[in-house]
Amino acid sequence: MSYQGTVNRIKQYPIGKRKLKTVTADHLQAFIDFLSYGGTNPDGTTSKPMSKGYMLLFSAVLQNSFRFAVFPKKLITFNPMQYVKLRGRKQETDIFSDSEEDSSSIPTITHEQFQKLEEFLKAKDNPALLPVQIAYYTGLRIGEVCGLTWQDINLEEQYLTVRRSMRYNGTRHTTEVGTTKRSKVRTVDFCDTLVAILQAARTEQRKNRFRYGELYHLNYYKEVKEKGRTYYEVYSLQRTKEVPEDYKEISFVCLRADGAYEAPSTVGIMCRAAKKKVKGLEDFHFHTLRHTYTSNLLSGGAKPKDGQELLGHSDVSTTMNIYAHSTREAKRTSARLLDKVVGGE
Repeated sequence: MSYQGTVNRIKQYPIGKRKLKTVTADHLQAFIDFLSYGGTNPDGTTSKPMSKGYMLLFSAVLQNSFRFAVFPKKLITFNPMQYVKLRGRKQETDIFSDSEEDSSSIPTITHEQFQKLEEFLKAKDNPALLPVQIAYYTGLRIGEVCGLTWQDINLEEQYLTVRRSMRYNGTRHTTEVGTTKRSKVRTVDFCDTLVAILQAARTEQRKNRFRYGELYHLNYYKEVKEKGRTYYEVYSLQRTKEVPEDYKEISFVCLRADGAYEAPSTVGIMCRAAKKKVKGLEDFHFHTLRHTYTSNLLSGGAKPKDGQELLGHSDVSTTMNIYAHSTREAKRTSARLLDKVVGGE
């Protein structure tokens, strides 16, 4: 969710309709608690608790807004958000339950479930298939997958370079490519299975150029400078269309059949459809593929530091936390390490 998207969400709540000078710290605390714990909306619908990441985003937007209202705007004399605390909900545990499941586990999918997901997307001949496959075998984020170009991929040596991420800018109403989440370039090695998938995809794209002829699309980016910032807007044009001088062609990996780039939003739509239609994927979302990759990587014997670098995590603890909460089998494997210690292996 973008900052503008967060602002729009806040406006939908009662607090967004209050006059600025009437908003108190109590109002803001009640609103933040509502987001954190969930509850009933004014229209009677139920609001689920928000994740920590979303809570931090809402808090940051409110903090900056009220700070700006104090200075330089001087609309109010103090910032009521300075007294508001993020109170995360505690995990409720039924101490008399017979269930052995840990409800705090981070969702992952088995390889069989991934194959069902592939079958679902293949049956629909949907372009979200390739982004899903790439994410499963590399752990890339959705924007990073959609931002990949063929120049980023080395099929012979089996690695790809993550340089950019694609996202929709809600404020500017444009699809853009920009830096990755950590603004760093990283290299990710991949397996033979993904080599075959990518080779087949490239062959199919070449065939589609002939099938669609003049109706085939080419993709471009345009550099725009606004208010001291640089944006790289993304566009698709049919081959017969006149290309503006400031457009530069870019060869994205993930394309629709007509050559137009596949955007994160449309991939997300298909993931939500799979969640509803495919049995066993009720908790699935695109980021589940990244968690699954992390779990598979470390349970397969990869070093945590290597996993951190492949995934682009800010620190190794993030990588290990996902692994620690991912699967029952991962925990069993870790526990069996003690057998080796006791047995002197």
